[in-house]
Amino acid sequence: LPDAHHFRDADVVIFDGHCNFCRSQINTLRRFDCCGNRIAFLSLHDARTAERYPDLTHDMLMEQMYVIDQRGNRHGGSDGVRYLTRRLPTLWLAAPLLHLPGTAKLWRWMYQQVAKRRYKMAGKSCDDACNIHLN
Repeated sequence: LPDAHHFRDADVVIFDGHCNFCRSQINTLRRFDCCGNRIAFLSLHDARTAERYPDLTHDMLMEQMYVIDQRGNRHGGSDGVRYLTRRLPTLWLAAPLLHLPGTAKLWRWMYQQVAKRRYKMAGKSCDDACNIHLN
């Protein structure tokens, strides 16, 4: 994965690098970042994550992905997805649907349902220590 330092003007997506579903979604996001290095990716399990973003606890990061924009704002879960639809031109078609007034709560609920089942849906790619996160 590219180091976030390589992209001075990039937003940083922090994701669960042990989750096959998450890794698949990150690969898709990489393809959507066709206009340039707008996004850098960092696994929550990478030591640099805790160093750079000490306010984001391991438990918080296990619950949802976070997008850190260039100003340092944190966009978690579905709010992060919604943010990326505004940031990446290839996702602009999805933006109107995700930004319909009154739908943010629904998108957050849907995101949480997928996030808490992500290991069951696609498996994990780490050692037995990950088993503590299976619900």
